[in-house]
Amino acid sequence: MKYIGAHVSASGGVENAPLNAAAIGATAFALFTKNQRQWIAKPLEAQSIEAFKANCATHGFTPAQILPHDSYLINLGHPEAEKLEKSRAAFLDEMQRCEQLGLDRLNFHPGSHLKKVSESECLATIAESINWTLDQTRGVTAVIENTAGQGSNLGFRFEHIAEIIDQVEDKSRVGVCIDTCHSFAGGYDLQTLESCEAVFAELESVIGFKYLKGMHLNDSKKGLGSRVDRHHSLGQGVQGLDVFKFIMNDARFDGIPMILETIDETIWADEIKLLRSYEG
Repeated sequence: MKYIGAHVSASGGVENAPLNAAAIGATAFALFTKNQRQWIAKPLEAQSIEAFKANCATHGFTPAQILPHDSYLINLGHPEAEKLEKSRAAFLDEMQRCEQLGLDRLNFHPGSHLKKVSESECLATIAESINWTLDQTRGVTAVIENTAGQGSNLGFRFEHIAEIIDQVEDKSRVGVCIDTCHSFAGGYDLQTLESCEAVFAELESVIGFKYLKGMHLNDSKKGLGSRVDRHHSLGQGVQGLDVFKFIMNDARFDGIPMILETIDETIWADEIKLLRSYEG
């Protein structure tokens, strides 16, 4: 079963996200549980939590179909102690919000070394941050998203993610989200069915599909290996449509939330229909 949706608005309260997802014909969705551009947000209210759960139940969204995303401000590999502590506290709050909402995974960008420490040091700090957070939470999996490798961001190579996972103590609560645009910008060729086969074989070899907890389905404005994170609508970028045809016909991508973060939300319903049309 393929679960397909988009990163929908939670404006006015998290309880509106499942309603916004249902309105575009989605069977999955992503959301921010707080303002993603602020460090601190007011706690979730009990009424909002119950309404979120009720709306999810009404529209048939289970935790396996929902991929919340944390704040863009968080850097779990920050080389400076004070700023790392601030990021960890914010990440813990995000995980606890997922616990409150009954969600079982949280998607996040791993972190950046800011050219102040080595890649391996930064990756070890990210793993340490995950361990610290998992020790204080229950039932929520930390889902590492691969990045485009812009600036000093790590996670653009599958090996980076594997190195983090290797240092996470509770491997039952760590996973990965693969973003097609980020993969392409990071140097993984997803332009043909043959190249997709090779890339996902590498994913299996380096990380393992057992860790796959979500996908972000995006075309790319920038070229292969550009290391520039610029999403585009499906079929309108330089990546092309073959990767989406591949994913929709491969059982390894069943049962996880597959999320559009494409740039024109007015055509999300059409993009969901397009993806459905590729199913064999």
